[in-house]
Amino acid sequence: MITVENEQKFVEVGEDLIKAIEETIEFTLEDQRVSYEGEVSVLLVDNETIQEINRENRNIDKPTDVLSFPMIDYEEGKTFTDLYADHDFGVEYFDGDALVLGDIVISMEKAAEQAMEYGHSLKREVCYLTVHSVLHLLGYEHMNDEEKQVMRGTEERILNELKITRDLEG
Repeated sequence: MITVENEQKFVEVGEDLIKAIEETIEFTLEDQRVSYEGEVSVLLVDNETIQEINRENRNIDKPTDVLSFPMIDYEEGKTFTDLYADHDFGVEYFDGDALVLGDIVISMEKAAEQAMEYGHSLKREVCYLTVHSVLHLLGYEHMNDEEKQVMRGTEERILNELKITRDLEG
């Protein structure tokens, strides 16, 4: 179950963008061999709200583009696919039949700024942030160069397979 809530008024969010977010999450979960129904909530906010969440949760008092709040604990250096793709999963992470993966918070203001800065569409930026965050929910990190290279490669491959390109249309 995927829920997307728009709680900001700075950037227009149409049904097409919400659908793109949902499809990006579904594809990423399938790509990463999550065979359960995944429960992910996405909150679209402004810079002020994400700064407050960032301050409260990470002690960083500035806005950021995306925050991820995974509900599953992973061994260091391991992802969902490494640990659970071919194995049974503990019931403590389920809500009914859905595997509770976590929450994503995206600053639509920051996404719009970055889309302009990088010269691509808002859709591409939001979908990139979505893939990035879902991978965090699945245990990916980018704390060192090797992890960063693996995560970036996975993000780009998924976006390419979804045909979400870096041009202004994609």
